[in-house]
Amino acid sequence: MTIRAIIVDDEPLAIQGLQLRLEPHDDVEIVDTCTNGREAIRSVKTHKPDLVFLDIQMPGFDGFSVVQGLMDIEPPLFVFVTAYSDHAIRAFEAQAVDYLMKPVEDDRLADTLARVRERLAEKNSSEEITRLREVLSEVAPDAAEDLAAEGEAPSASRYEKLINVKDRGQIFRVDVDSIERIDAAGDYMCIYTGDNTLILRETMKDLEKRLDPRTFQRVHRSTIVNLDLVRQVKPHTNGECFLVLDSGAQVKVSRSYRDVVARFVH
Repeated sequence: MTIRAIIVDDEPLAIQGLQLRLEPHDDVEIVDTCTNGREAIRSVKTHKPDLVFLDIQMPGFDGFSVVQGLMDIEPPLFVFVTAYSDHAIRAFEAQAVDYLMKPVEDDRLADTLARVRERLAEKNSSEEITRLREVLSEVAPDAAEDLAAEGEAPSASRYEKLINVKDRGQIFRVDVDSIERIDAAGDYMCIYTGDNTLILRETMKDLEKRLDPRTFQRVHRSTIVNLDLVRQVKPHTNGECFLVLDSGAQVKVSRSYRDVVARFVH
């Protein structure tokens, strides 16, 4: 599969440098380059790329503004490119696949592209399953139900009791039972325990496989909660509600996950 990409940077030399580093990757096709944010938005809407390498710090319309300006369409994957490490957290909050520090290193770029390929493959697989279910529901309803049940079957693997988290140059051994909630920030997870917050580089999908679903449930597309540490359920409007956790933190449960709350109502 060819990855159609756009490079956005206000420095022409930076664009040329990234183009050279991408040449050995035969599956990456550069369909356009842009030198400012407004031009980037027009280009993405025109070319509909799979991936955008996006400089964060640009005059006027920065990288985060570009992401905001594309919220009215199905956005591509973003890899932020920056000379400043303090932009990293905001990059994750903007749901970036990854971020690259300037000057871009070949090995780091290769790792990033591997993550991009994985994300695109997952996206395509999900779309294929959705299309298959739609067809089956029309021509073979029983088969569609079987396919849905197979896709939702719980894993029989053993779940972890301790998770190693490398953060700030240290390795923390985290007791899974002490984890109160987990928030997704791109391909990084913010893990909240009673007295600490740690950053783990892992996708939510992979982390969910390591946690017992009887205890850890997703209550929002980007939040997992330890149900054992829920102390109160507060109804909200439009079928949503808030879970109050041991620490006092409140987590909103979206309507898509309201079945999670049912287990608290007897």
